[in-house]
Amino acid sequence: MKNENTYILGIESSCDDTAASVIHNGVVLSNVVANQKIHEEFGGVVPELASRAHQQNIVPVVHQALRRANIDKKQLSAIAFTQGPGLMGSLLVGTSFAKSLAMGLGVPLIAVNHMQAHILAHFIKAEGQAIPSFPFIALTISGGHTQIVKVTDYFDMEILGETIDDAVGEAFDKSAKILGLPYPGGPLIDKYAQLGNPHAYKFTKPRVGDLEFSFSGLKTAILYFIERETKNNPNFISEHLNDICASIQFTIVDYLMDKLKNAVSHTGITQIAIGGGVSANSRVRKALKDAETDLGWITYIPRFEYCTDNAAMIAIVGELKYRNELFSENNIVAKARMKW
Repeated sequence: MKNENTYILGIESSCDDTAASVIHNGVVLSNVVANQKIHEEFGGVVPELASRAHQQNIVPVVHQALRRANIDKKQLSAIAFTQGPGLMGSLLVGTSFAKSLAMGLGVPLIAVNHMQAHILAHFIKAEGQAIPSFPFIALTISGGHTQIVKVTDYFDMEILGETIDDAVGEAFDKSAKILGLPYPGGPLIDKYAQLGNPHAYKFTKPRVGDLEFSFSGLKTAILYFIERETKNNPNFISEHLNDICASIQFTIVDYLMDKLKNAVSHTGITQIAIGGGVSANSRVRKALKDAETDLGWITYIPRFEYCTDNAAMIAIVGELKYRNELFSENNIVAKARMKW
């Protein structure tokens, strides 16, 4: 096992953010993200545009990450990159760059599973940030995934349940679109919800297995509700936006918590960690903190900068794999879908 000082460069390009980060012995020295604003006018990520933007952004983003970390590229111990899951065109850009850089520097190449990285982001060292002990339950909630995972060790994870159709982040964004809010709408629902009554309108929570999720029916119910109400009152959305958003958010978060309670009941594990873009949601974070008092759970909530897609989470997995010499061959390929 390698224990010497390590400088790991992490590269993340799974969707529409180009990101690079340098981690030194578990501490983030830099975490640079280039967002792609072009997708806003289309109401969602356009894969072809995303891959082209990654090609433009990756060199300056990596350069900026090294500069902010105040190190030379020759000091890097290894290059970690997102192998998948994600958009294939976007992944190819990061994968190709990482392979070329690792080969040019003569350092190990380390492939990282994007969803595992959201979980292992909790092991980034930061002042005042508690680190979970094994085993714990992870809830990964994002625009593309919704999963409950049992984490026994860094690389011993088991999916206990996941969505059978849409992801929770998509449910937020599609609900926002129904309300006429711009993309990405999830954060806007959270913003307006804080000013509304979460019990103003009732939506039925989907009924599936104890540890499974479903959001397609809920999105349809919200659509029909809005169509019915606006038929009676064309100004319904504008007059009741805060209450609508609060009720949608309450339903979704309460549903997530129901599943977590089931997971705790099934496993007996009361340490809970969240990850993914939706873990930035204020009601999700409050519900978890309340669970510490009400249910006796120990909860771990990541800093906002490690919730959405970022390269620091890729770099910390890279460091953990580097210390265990879990390297990748240079013929490794990107994968839009990945098994755990």
